[in-house]
Amino acid sequence: MKDLTTENITENVHIVNSQCSDPRLRYLFERIVTHLHDFARETRLSTEEWQAGVQFLTEVGQISNDLRHEMILLSDTLGLSMLVDSINHPRMPPATEGTVLGPFHTHDAETMDHGAVLHSDPDATSLLCVCSIKDSQGNPVSDVKVDVWEGDSKGFYDVQNPNRAGPDGRGVLQSDSEGMFFLRAIVPVPYPIPMDGPVGKMLSKLGRHPNRPGHVHFMMDKPGYDLLITALYPRGDPYEASDPVFGVKDSLIVDLSTVEDSKMAAKYAVELGTKLLTYDFVLLTEPEARELRKKNAIEAMEKQQRKVVFHNDLPVPAQ
Repeated sequence: MKDLTTENITENVHIVNSQCSDPRLRYLFERIVTHLHDFARETRLSTEEWQAGVQFLTEVGQISNDLRHEMILLSDTLGLSMLVDSINHPRMPPATEGTVLGPFHTHDAETMDHGAVLHSDPDATSLLCVCSIKDSQGNPVSDVKVDVWEGDSKGFYDVQNPNRAGPDGRGVLQSDSEGMFFLRAIVPVPYPIPMDGPVGKMLSKLGRHPNRPGHVHFMMDKPGYDLLITALYPRGDPYEASDPVFGVKDSLIVDLSTVEDSKMAAKYAVELGTKLLTYDFVLLTEPEARELRKKNAIEAMEKQQRKVVFHNDLPVPAQ
């Protein structure tokens, strides 16, 4: 490694990194170094711009904690979270499509019974959610852990409350023997992602608005099935087509109705006229998702004119 230039430094970094014994890690660093170096060469990146980027990432890390995931927010607003989810959790009809986890998920949500009320918000419009979970063959999937969370009627999540005493607007349920679950949430409203940190400053400099369309988050987990992280978006939201984290998909936009049948109102212990969300979630099994990931990986590597082998189910170029 002598006489390094703008043209040969990339090759020298690859040579040094090639000592890594893990083929997947070696491949990841080979590609990230290539793209980073190409970016610097193509843009003629200035020292001042590089320093600003380093400082920006430092500030993103410094503001992050267990309840504020600014690094996830950065990934979300750059479209990377949605891209990674789509690669790692591919879907084929009729499976439910995934979307971003977002920065507001926590692990302290209480386990609840069916029909539980997620929110203590007195100003919210109640929303009855009645949902089913099936596999790709149409069979009900029981005992699925269903993690649900959403913001309040003002558009804020509980973790944004400086006086937060515990979880609110979130809960964990289990699907029953027929793959059903139901709960009382609230009609979601649009809300701005946090603008008081480095990601907010970035959006302002880019001339982008921060407003997410209203939605309810769902995460569904059961051994033997591919993890589903998704959200449902009531139709007609003003930010439906300009989500700053790129999470909206047509299949996840839903039409809300109302509870108009007295028997249904009695069954779910709600008043007539209560807003109603119904949805049939479809999970892929782990083998189905694995095969689809492998198929997509082979096709992607072939487009790069590379032959592929798999290491721990992840693609690396064949030697």
